Parts: sequence; structure tokens; C-alpha cells
Amino acid sequence: MSTRPVILAVVGPTASGKTPLAIELAESLQGEIVSADSRQLYRSLDIGTAKPTPAELHRVPHHFIDILDPTDDYSAGAFGQDARKLVSERLSAGIPIVLVGGSGLYVRAVIDGLFAGPAKDPEYRSFLEERAKKEGRAVLLEDLRRVDPAAAQTMDATKVRRVIRALEVHSITGRPISELHAVQNDPPQFDIVQVALRWPKEELHDRISRRVENMLRAGLVDEVRGLQSRGYRRHLNSLNTVGYKEVFDFLDGTLAESELASTIQRNTRRFAKRQLTWFRADVRIHWMDVSGQLDFRILVGACRALSEAHRRKSN
Repeated sequence: MSTRPVILAVVGPTASGKTPLAIELAESLQGEIVSADSRQLYRSLDIGTAKPTPAELHRVPHHFIDILDPTDDYSAGAFGQDARKLVSERLSAGIPIVLVGGSGLYVRAVIDGLFAGPAKDPEYRSFLEERAKKEGRAVLLEDLRRVDPAAAQTMDATKVRRVIRALEVHSITGRPISELHAVQNDPPQFDIVQVALRWPKEELHDRISRRVENMLRAGLVDEVRGLQSRGYRRHLNSLNTVGYKEVFDFLDGTLAESELASTIQRNTRRFAKRQLTWFRADVRIHWMDVSGQLDFRILVGACRALSEAHRRKSN
């Protein structure tokens, strides 16, 4: 058998069933979960991020949930370093780990590491920010498509900070950020087997629609009102997120209540499409076709079999 430990990573688009599968898997392994979700890191962002419930958090120990305030800055690179350190410590203590999340860059930061990016260029960054204000954020995304179509395909114009950073890196290094991210600079001291659930398009869209409806029934609008009352505003990177952006529009009076659910559903479908584009590009992911009611006993068995096959192959 290989002496390198192996962890399982459950990845894929929103509403695909990552959380319940990861919990069942971690329970079967008597292990713990490392969350690779760039928004579940933040306290008070519960409903809109589909954060695990208190009951789910009680079933299995989770890491990287509720560790930051909405005003805190945190990068994928920092997460990769912190998560790798924690995973190595838990594995050394004999505790199995399941990595779970739909934030592709955060997952990649653990698996492949991220390149040592250049320092910021304040002058160029200020120029891009001013251009976005005058000409619209979509203009920057078009610029990125010309120099780095692979990166642009995984972004949308509303994530202006990510778009600006990609343009900034290209300006400084002369190389696309997607190319630099693809370079494995610092492999971890453990192996990772990635799995994802692949739904028929119509079923995934239906799951997204029902999730949004449940979020609104659970009090998403009140959650955003509470964030506003505590001084958190929509310009924060943590709140530049599908679900929260639309509720801010509703509270600002620019989106009718009758259009709130359908707008979040539409934007979540678009977000899921971008996630699928990202994950489909990684040939290492094992896709499991699912439909209807999930049988977690079978899925857990399939995941563990993949992990064991990897161990045998690596021996």
C-alpha cells in the first residue's frame, strides 16, 4: 500500500448534494470535514450560503466554517496554505478528512497550490477600477477574454475584483492567470481523490429552484436586513454573492418582490454553469451520474472504492 495518505474531495456545482454526501462519507470514515466554500467562511452568512445546519455540524466536526467576519479579507492562496496545514495535522493524528466545496479556486489551492502571484500594481488597479465605473464592469471582462479566455470563462462581470486581479497579473507577468494557476508549484503531502455528482440539467435546475424557495422561506431577506442593521453593506466582497446581491436590490427598491425568487434562481443557474465549466476542465474528477432520490449508502461505497483503488494504484 502507498504510504501517502489519501483524502476524498466532494466537489461540483451548487445544489448537487455535496454537503449531505460529504457528511455521510465523513461519518462512515469516522473523520472530519474541511469546507472549501469561499462564503461559508463568514459568520452570519448562513441561509444564503446554504451553510450546514447546526444538526449537521454536530454530526461531523467541520473546519473553515464561521471563522471570519464579513469585513475580513481572505484569499484562496491563504486558504490553501491553512487548509493543507490542518489536513496534514489531522491525518498525522489518524483522523480521515473529507474536503467539500464548490469554490473551484479554493479546491485547487489545496490540491495543486496556487502560484506565488506578483504584488499589486496600485496605479494599474486604480485605472481598471475607474474604467469599470465609467464604462461598466462588463468591459473589463471583455478585456480579459482577449488575453485569457480560459480565466474569463470561469468569471462573471460582477466579480470585478477577480477580473481586475486577472488583468493585473497578465499586465505584470505577461502570462494568463489561468496558465499560472495550472502550474503545480507545491504538491501536498497527501493524495486527493475528487468526486462529483452529475445530474441531468433539468433536475439540477429543479433542485436549484427548490433550494432558492427554501432559502426565502427560511428568512433570507431577514438575514440580509440583519446584516445591514449591523453595518455590513453590499460592496463587501463577502456579500458580492448570488442570493445576497438580489436581496440587496430588493431592499434598495430596484427589484420587485415578485421577481426576487426567479431572479435568484436564474442567477444561481448561471453560477452553477460556471462551476461546471471549471470542474469539467479537471480530468482528475470522478463524475458519478445520479438522478431522483439519492442513495447515499451506494454513493459512499462508490467513493470509498475509488479511494481504495487509488491506494492500490499508487502502491
